[in-house]
Amino acid sequence: MNEELINRVKRICSAHDNDRTRMMDILIAVQKDVGSVNDEAIDIIAETVSCPRVEVESTVSFYAFLSKEQKGDIVIRLCDDIIDRMNGFDVVAKTFIEELGIDFGETTQDGKITLDRTPCIGMSDQSPAAMVNDEIITNLSSDKVRTIVKTLKETGNPKKLVHRFGSGNNSNELVRSMVNNNIRVKGEILLNNYKPNDALEKALAMSSVEVINEVKTARLRGRGGAGFPTGMKWEFTRGAEGDKKYVICNADEGEPGTFKDRVLLTEMSEKVFEGMTIAGYAIGAKEGILYLRGEYAYLYKFLMSVLEKRRKNGSLGTDVLGKPGFIFDIRIQMGAGAYICGEETALISSCEGERGDPKNRPPFPAQKGYLACPTSVNNVETFCSVVSILDNGAGWYAEFGSKGSTGKKLLSVSGDCHNPGVYEVQFGITVTELLKLVGAEDVKAVQIGGPSGQMISKDDFGKTICYDDLATGGSIMIFDTERNILEIVHYFMEFFNEESCGYCTPCRVGNKIILKYIEKIMDGKGEPADIEYLNELCKTVKAASRCGLGQTSPNPVLTSLKNFRSEYDSLVHENSDGFQPVFDIEEVLKVSEEITGRKSVHSHK
Repeated sequence: MNEELINRVKRICSAHDNDRTRMMDILIAVQKDVGSVNDEAIDIIAETVSCPRVEVESTVSFYAFLSKEQKGDIVIRLCDDIIDRMNGFDVVAKTFIEELGIDFGETTQDGKITLDRTPCIGMSDQSPAAMVNDEIITNLSSDKVRTIVKTLKETGNPKKLVHRFGSGNNSNELVRSMVNNNIRVKGEILLNNYKPNDALEKALAMSSVEVINEVKTARLRGRGGAGFPTGMKWEFTRGAEGDKKYVICNADEGEPGTFKDRVLLTEMSEKVFEGMTIAGYAIGAKEGILYLRGEYAYLYKFLMSVLEKRRKNGSLGTDVLGKPGFIFDIRIQMGAGAYICGEETALISSCEGERGDPKNRPPFPAQKGYLACPTSVNNVETFCSVVSILDNGAGWYAEFGSKGSTGKKLLSVSGDCHNPGVYEVQFGITVTELLKLVGAEDVKAVQIGGPSGQMISKDDFGKTICYDDLATGGSIMIFDTERNILEIVHYFMEFFNEESCGYCTPCRVGNKIILKYIEKIMDGKGEPADIEYLNELCKTVKAASRCGLGQTSPNPVLTSLKNFRSEYDSLVHENSDGFQPVFDIEEVLKVSEEITGRKSVHSHK
């Protein structure tokens, strides 16, 4: 066994206390240091942390940013989500392939550069975009790609690709990123002029029960998309049996078209951590975890510096802000490229150092979550809202929004509009009002809530964005009349097939069949009965799948069938001979005809 590898891997394990539950941190560090987590490294890790080898290998195989195969010193991950495809992905991808002399999934002959593709990296407002190691490169073009490849070949340093810094804290010395915040509309609740620790001091002057009641009175609902009442979740967690309790911030916004949490983490990170601290006080937790998606690794050092600042000023640690007996601290857990980890039980599995497999419910995380302890999982925007509630009062907060959805919402708007970016709006805004605000014209469809949400047509533009009408975690994608609805649906189903954890049959197999039928219809080989079959299959996958991914993955088909049925009907037809044209013998025989140099003779009957 390679002595140098043994020493490097064991040093990484030791830096994480040889703790099995810190497996994600260990694997990410090994990947970065060695260039892979190969079989030899897996053996060393398993032995060092006293863990079955199969568990280590299983975890490595689950995450897109981990690999048993050797990667180059530089890994280029080009985002291929639907918005990037609309904005020039094909041209950019072709140029990368030409300039590097390799295809996706390959590494240059000198072993220095690997080219990969990846789903949404949270940059839909400035696409096409790519990750080059941890550096985010935005607004790509063929000319920029040529310059990028030339620079990487000459310097081997991805940091040399950043020639300008983006807005706000993107220019901070610990970030130095070209990412732009693209904040279009600020409001009073989320992107406000916030004074650190005012809300926390007010919370600590109250009892924990009073804090929870204040959040309940404000009628704050979780901003992750499901809209579960935050105060109720905290109440359940506080009341659950167990000496240890945990607060987890879900900063894994992997839903394509979503990027508003990226902006909050960049500009309002103290507010996020303050909200987590208030939650810790309310439920009786001593530890919080911020789960940061791997695509936002460029913010890691900056966020760590904010945590250290809060420790130094007494906002974290022992006797927080002088409150005797209140102990609370926060650590950051990095993800490694897995959409399913946005689901709270899968996220908990990842925090425990395992595959991001969803857990069965019940028990719910509030009863049995992280390390089998009561755990409250809330997202970035929810914690920011908590701070404004404690700072200004529940009554003040409840004046904003609609009857069933109080407060304001951050929307990530991208696609066919003049002003993509982040908008803080009141719940109750209509789609028509939003489209006017963002400069969208000649709109054919709006995808509310990302691929797992719903695709609406003009008939529904008068509806309102709120939990009781059009619910969304934040993603708003706009498509004009030039866009092909089935191409959009096809991409979304490709995405869900790629991101499924594969645990349950309805999701693992059902989504593949859905995709097959979409492709059949798009190829002009479908008949009317296929549409009805698709509809029933999608309902079955929704009803029988184990977790939120499978329960929402058929939505692109179901909602487009409901609102754009004519797009499907125009592509299918009855066949006079009663047979399905699913097998094109002439197409299949082309290769043999080229080899033999003559046409094949065959009958259609």
